[in-house]
Amino acid sequence: MSSAQPITEDRTPGGDRPPSQLRQLAAASVGNAVEWYDWYAYSFLAVYFADQVFPKGAGNSLVPLLSTFAVFAVGFFMRPVGGLLMGAVADRRGRRAALTLTILLMGGGSLLVALTPTYAATGVLAPLVLVLARLVQGLSVGGEFAASTTFLVESAGEGRRGLFSSFQYVSTTLGQLLASGTGALLAALLTERQMGQWGWRVAFLVGAALSLLGLWIRSGARETLPEAAGEEGPAARPGLFEALRRHPRQSLLICGITAGGTLAYYTWTTYLPTYAQVNAGFDKGDALTAGTLSLAFFALLQPLGGLLSDRVGRKPLLITFALGFAVLAVPLLHLVTDAFVSLLLVQCAGMVLLTGYTSVAAAVNAEIFPARVRAAGIGFPYSLTVALFGGTAPYVGTWFKQAGHADLFPWYVAVLCLISLVVYLRLPETARRPLEK
Repeated sequence: MSSAQPITEDRTPGGDRPPSQLRQLAAASVGNAVEWYDWYAYSFLAVYFADQVFPKGAGNSLVPLLSTFAVFAVGFFMRPVGGLLMGAVADRRGRRAALTLTILLMGGGSLLVALTPTYAATGVLAPLVLVLARLVQGLSVGGEFAASTTFLVESAGEGRRGLFSSFQYVSTTLGQLLASGTGALLAALLTERQMGQWGWRVAFLVGAALSLLGLWIRSGARETLPEAAGEEGPAARPGLFEALRRHPRQSLLICGITAGGTLAYYTWTTYLPTYAQVNAGFDKGDALTAGTLSLAFFALLQPLGGLLSDRVGRKPLLITFALGFAVLAVPLLHLVTDAFVSLLLVQCAGMVLLTGYTSVAAAVNAEIFPARVRAAGIGFPYSLTVALFGGTAPYVGTWFKQAGHADLFPWYVAVLCLISLVVYLRLPETARRPLEK
């Protein structure tokens, strides 16, 4: 197998300078980071704007916060719709068109959150505006994975699809870190009262402004869908459900590939600090610090995993991930104590195993479908599986604890990863296959 070539800027025979592969990588990655900044900023700042947007229940100060997180969940379940609709746009109009639309939707949703009126001023209109904004953001982020995944993998040269696909989670993690960092900076500079009154709006205004930056970078990207780029003759555009109708096996494969990976991902990157607080009495601030350090470590691992998959294949990494979590999820989560080092080591150990999935997930998904229905084929089953297993991970973990069976949650993670392991073992190796046109 030939070794990966350096990322360079190519020239057309006539001397024109098309966008370089670095520009292609930046178009997907920077835009994706902005998307996830806007998505995660909501969860990090919910404690500040909940009282502004929702009325307090009689004698229960948690009602506004619970309502705010209910809206967060509504946005999560818009993701499959976004994956289907934006994926169809990417397959019918081109990847650039979909990437432009998703970042405009996310920026508009973020601006709408920033301008959401207070309940005291407008009554029920305030939560309605917030729900609308979150629906728009859910639609956007569901379509973003489908569009940016196909765009990244189709932009990669021979022997680099794993490397390029790894930047899907590099940029996602950077967006998450940027959101938490912005929230922490605002909280440090402003008083609690100022944060509650107007400080939280600043973070969403920043997100809307960053969306314009992402839009500018994406405007110079090269289209990777041949028909949309004018490289092939016109062809009948695929129907909305064509991928599901004509490729049901591949759609089910996406679900099986994603189930264990998304549960492990959201458990280790989002829920573990809360798990440590609830089950081991861990300090909230220290838990967030450990989570931030492990996320930075996780981002650095992704390109290494992508490069490795280009050399040894996707299956060895996927199998290592699933087998590792099936065997180690229970003992690792049982090692979480109220000591900072224990949580940090458990998180970092999980991040190493998790990289076997996250660094190659985009490449594997894209290599399953033909170009004609690639984005929609990935978008709907992937987003639906994430909503069912990834988005519910914190809820399921908390429910087990409330029911007095906290020890069952690690087994839940292990069993779902074992199911995905069966899928990986039967999965054909796609690393050295040319992308299907």
